[in-house]
Amino acid sequence: MARLQPLPPETTPELQPHFDFFLGTLGFTPNSVLTMQRKPRLAQALAVMNAAVMDPTGEVDLGFRRLIGHVVSQVSGCRYCQAHTLLGAKNFGVSDVKLADIWQYASSPHYNERERLALDFALAAAAQPNAVTDEQFAALQRHWSEGEIVEMLGVIAMFAFLNRWNDTLATPLEAAPKQVAQQALGDQGWTPGKHGG
Repeated sequence: MARLQPLPPETTPELQPHFDFFLGTLGFTPNSVLTMQRKPRLAQALAVMNAAVMDPTGEVDLGFRRLIGHVVSQVSGCRYCQAHTLLGAKNFGVSDVKLADIWQYASSPHYNERERLALDFALAAAAQPNAVTDEQFAALQRHWSEGEIVEMLGVIAMFAFLNRWNDTLATPLEAAPKQVAQQALGDQGWTPGKHGG
């Protein structure tokens, strides 16, 4: 059960342009942002950060950036963010087979070496304490540019914030991301957990 209920979008009309960003990428304004609007400057800052981290003019594929967010959310255990990142990845063209294999990306034929290195980096960077080694970073640099690495680390850092926010508040999961996550990972044991009701 949610610890704080999301507020209706019309509660803070000045945030509507920021809500519109999420309408374009997800099809709805996330309950996390609707809860956050109790502090409008915080909701605005997150929307600006999200727009920068998920900038469509970036170098890293938009769907793959969401898969990075999923792996980070898997480390923290935030089922809300796991579902949202799967929906976002699907919306940006990631195939159903690739979504279904995200938990086994290290051995999946649907992921290449370059992608595996990036997802390994996300796992290590999301670990507590941080587990990124010099050797791992050097391997990453052989396959990804400095700009791409910065973009990926932006995703990792943003989802660290979102994971803490949503798991602490037991943010209620919306229907669309729940459906995508259940379709992709339900037979592997994914459930909405505390975010289900």
